[in-house]
Amino acid sequence: MSFDELLAFAGRHLYLSLGLAGLTVALIYTEIARLFRGYKALRPAELTQLINRDNALVIDLSAIAEYEKGHIPSSRSVQPSQFDPESKLLAGAKQLPVVAVCRNGQASADAAKRLKKAGFEQVYWLDGGIAAWQQAELPLVKGRN
Repeated sequence: MSFDELLAFAGRHLYLSLGLAGLTVALIYTEIARLFRGYKALRPAELTQLINRDNALVIDLSAIAEYEKGHIPSSRSVQPSQFDPESKLLAGAKQLPVVAVCRNGQASADAAKRLKKAGFEQVYWLDGGIAAWQQAELPLVKGRN
């Protein structure tokens, strides 16, 4: 296909071409924003390595009932409404790896953003949340820590 044929196609299908251009710009913007946000998404296997290698602090933002049904071993429960980067739990962890997790990854991504803004140096979130952890067939602990 030549460049002239592409231009002719774009001319005949203006809305389709504009839609493709818009999607391309949106994808590029999203990827660039992800690179500069200052916190990193982890897959379950990467989180396991971070916990074992660097003794990462894992903060679980699930509701108490959900946390008690099953959570990542050694994770600490913090209610989203009570999440504060300046709390006693997090006060000494500004230089340590801190990982935010929740059931599906949405609340933890927001928490990671708040931690980075508060000056935490190594901030992560579990992409896909506890659901991704379970899908990777990794163990959960029931009850409270």
